[in-house]
Amino acid sequence: MTGMRRLLLIAAVAAAAVLALALAGVGRPGSARGDVTPVPSQKSVTTVGHGVVTVVPDRATISAGVRTTATTAAQALATNAAAATKVIAALKQAGGTNLQTQEVSLFPQMSRGRVTGYVAQNTVTADSSIADAGRLIDAAVAAGANTVDGPSLSVSDQDALYRQALQKAVADARAKAQALAQAGSFGLGAVVSVTEQSAETPVVFAATPAAGKAPSTPVEPGTQDVTADVQVTFAID
Repeated sequence: MTGMRRLLLIAAVAAAAVLALALAGVGRPGSARGDVTPVPSQKSVTTVGHGVVTVVPDRATISAGVRTTATTAAQALATNAAAATKVIAALKQAGGTNLQTQEVSLFPQMSRGRVTGYVAQNTVTADSSIADAGRLIDAAVAAGANTVDGPSLSVSDQDALYRQALQKAVADARAKAQALAQAGSFGLGAVVSVTEQSAETPVVFAATPAAGKAPSTPVEPGTQDVTADVQVTFAID
């Protein structure tokens, strides 16, 4: 092979190698190198709004129970069942609704390591209006209940009130965003996103007299706060 042919062969091999590398780069885009220009995100401002609706509770739930003791477990349970049946009937007659058994229990009484008797417990809950709550308690006790808890107060239209609180929360978030826009000299645009936060349990924080004639066992409804919180993002100009 002459020197000229040898040089031409070497040049051809080198050209083929360069072409192969170039094709490999085309076949594997991930291996290609270059600059990527990030897409700018939409300008926005995010605020948290809080809404409150204050209402007077109109529903009450009481818990009434019968606790009995006897020398045997069967006797304690039988005596308790008879007494609890009378209490349930009295609650229904007094206007109680949504009656529900909360507990039926039986356990021994101990003294110096020995069983001296048995205790049976039966507890039931009942709903009523605020005005009838005291009468419900009195009726249960008169029928033989010797444990009473409550009342737990609530509002009957909780969902509607919460939606009102949500509307106030969004309005509060917008007012905060408008204040930021004024301070920052930018324009406030449309709502980009809204996120509902966790709802808080209504809490009685003030007492007001119950309407009408007070029952023998007084129950004051007070007021409750139904609250809502939202996170709102607004576009800005």
